[in-house]
Amino acid sequence: MEQCCQKDISAQAKVYQMYSKKLFALCLKYAKNYADAEDVLQDSFILIFNKIDQYKGKGSFEGWLKRITINVALQKYRQKTKLEVVRDAEIPDETYVDIQEKLDADFLLALIQQLPNQYRLVFNLYVLDHFSHKEIAEMLDISEGTSKSNLSRARSILKDKIIEYQKKQQGA
Repeated sequence: MEQCCQKDISAQAKVYQMYSKKLFALCLKYAKNYADAEDVLQDSFILIFNKIDQYKGKGSFEGWLKRITINVALQKYRQKTKLEVVRDAEIPDETYVDIQEKLDADFLLALIQQLPNQYRLVFNLYVLDHFSHKEIAEMLDISEGTSKSNLSRARSILKDKIIEYQKKQQGA
């Protein structure tokens, strides 16, 4: 850490080697495709190495890296496109089935990447990274109700795509 603060390239390379695979997997969750994920990872490490002296040892270093990476991904999508805000609405109380155990992880990732940006971001933050709707609302500058609505719609879209996929598999 101390060597990274002093801009030691070999120390930075070691940190990159230790954490790049985990952070890239995180980037893939937020990116629309592989190339975007690579861009987010690169931008994240640039920011990490520029701000590494700000890590004070409170909490895990990996958690700090993940937080920066998520923020970089969110910032990229805020700049790239204006998130469409879904107005607060009555949100149906859906039963959420844990589909992760039944389907291939790569297939699920591909489905998540196909979601519209606002739905994908809220889904990832809530379901995969365990942020509260209040935290998501603050991060994305939306209301808690909009966060809940976007999550509900993301789940509905994923559910429909999974049902469609399963029907194709049964018919094949």
